[in-house]
Amino acid sequence: MNATTVTLPEFNPAIAQSMIAANDKIPGLPRYLGIAIETLEPGWLVATMPIREELLTVMGAIHGGVMAGFVDHALGCVLYPLMKQGQWAATTEFKINYLAAVKGGTLRAESQVLSCGKRSAVVRVDVTNGDRLVCVAQGTLLISDPPRSSAASGAAPNAA
Repeated sequence: MNATTVTLPEFNPAIAQSMIAANDKIPGLPRYLGIAIETLEPGWLVATMPIREELLTVMGAIHGGVMAGFVDHALGCVLYPLMKQGQWAATTEFKINYLAAVKGGTLRAESQVLSCGKRSAVVRVDVTNGDRLVCVAQGTLLISDPPRSSAASGAAPNAA
């Protein structure tokens, strides 16, 4: 990816280190896919994913949904060390271009934050397989604050 200067929120290295350390503990789809975050720096993430037989189509190439899941994880995770504690990132859309069939080896995603504001961010992901660029994607993510309790917001509880 091209190195561009982007103004980013303050980076929290403790969150980045905890995310790298949690690779083998994360639940759900990232764990099933075997995604590991290798590098997490301000506005930059490198993640890898081994290709296993059960992730391939009958034609012997990785399923597009598997690649999309890998990309979506890389889109969001790059933002967490840039957000305030308790916030989360939710992908609102992404465009993905599949450039080459992947039949084995390891995928490597490089995520770069292109823009990050208080409420949204734009992230680009390039995915390689060996020395081949196999996928490019760009997405928009909503940055959300944790929900406030009704007592904290002063709102009356719902009447039944």
